[in-house]
Amino acid sequence: MQNDWSLIGPLEWTRYVNKQVKVKAGKDEERRGILITVDPVSASLVLVDFREDGGTSVHVVMGHAVEEVQVLQDADEETIDRLRASFLPQRTCSLDSEELLRRRGGVRRWLEKNRVPVEEEGEELKVAGVLTIRAPYGHEDCSSSNQIILDRIQRLIQNLVHTDP
Repeated sequence: MQNDWSLIGPLEWTRYVNKQVKVKAGKDEERRGILITVDPVSASLVLVDFREDGGTSVHVVMGHAVEEVQVLQDADEETIDRLRASFLPQRTCSLDSEELLRRRGGVRRWLEKNRVPVEEEGEELKVAGVLTIRAPYGHEDCSSSNQIILDRIQRLIQNLVHTDP
């Protein structure tokens, strides 16, 4: 028997991403944490919990076992930054501001040419409201909880690199 969680689908799941949630799975199983992603095939959830001792725990709740997902609160900016620091490599950018501006404009034009909705928010590019591209604007600088969109945009940016020396 399938549950409601697996039936609501990826568009609805994105509303839970980057939020503190309580997941009920099975009769007595309950997990709490920040929902960082949902597998679009299995409906499995990946939860991160920052413990008081400074450690981090990651839990995967299999989609077929999910009975209920309840949003407790939105993650604050500090928590989002901590998630990024935990899961994305720290990189330094040695390019000057003029080169970064040129690269950002080039990636934006390339995405627009390929009919991808993109807008600038400060020094970042936002794609369709679900993907962020940070300096220096290469394929490895993309981040999103939607793996399908992430993969497609990364491939588009790689094609830009191959066609634009």
